[in-house]
Amino acid sequence: MGKNKISRFEENDTFGHLFQRNFEDLRDGFHLKGKWKDYFGNENPIVLELGCGKGEYTVGLAQLYPEKNFIGVDIKGSRMWVGCKQVNELGLTNVAFIRTRIELIENFFAKNEVSEIWLTFSDPQPNKYRKRLSSPQFLKRYSHFLRDDNLIHMKTDDRSLFDFTIRVIENDGHEKGFVSFDVYADGAPAEVQEIKTFYEQMWIEEGRTIHYLNFKMNKHE
Repeated sequence: MGKNKISRFEENDTFGHLFQRNFEDLRDGFHLKGKWKDYFGNENPIVLELGCGKGEYTVGLAQLYPEKNFIGVDIKGSRMWVGCKQVNELGLTNVAFIRTRIELIENFFAKNEVSEIWLTFSDPQPNKYRKRLSSPQFLKRYSHFLRDDNLIHMKTDDRSLFDFTIRVIENDGHEKGFVSFDVYADGAPAEVQEIKTFYEQMWIEEGRTIHYLNFKMNKHE
């Protein structure tokens, strides 16, 4: 492990807004499950970014919507360090991060505790559909803590993942909302166009097309 990563991991331990938990740590439950309003000190809606990477979207959304609370989730601690540093530098009080595997996400939130989920440039998992963050298997996990009036967003450059997600929405009876196959040509909500991650900007310069959709998950069996 490089010195840069080691120093980042050490600094991660000092961030009060970063929670690092693995499976063993969760055997007795997560202390903020069902109590995130106490952590943020308000009743504002909670929005997750799953697979947040450096936290660029989490931080960007928090700046655009101070009336909401945002939590970025990822397993890569060295990347999340970037977002954690930004939160401190910007003085944001409506942001937190969780370092864990997405497979464990339902251990961190109670029933009806989360209003929205963002899936931004998720790993397309070309040969492991069940591991896609928009698969029925993952949506079932989210159903344990999402509110009935939920909204799930996806932004991706991967057309196969985008088409797969549309099929899941249609086949499982979820309520499809806004769909754009090219957000910078066809249009999209403001936050979709205004916030660009480092890699998204690079992909745009390479000529890749960026897709976006949102939908309401019907929490049926």
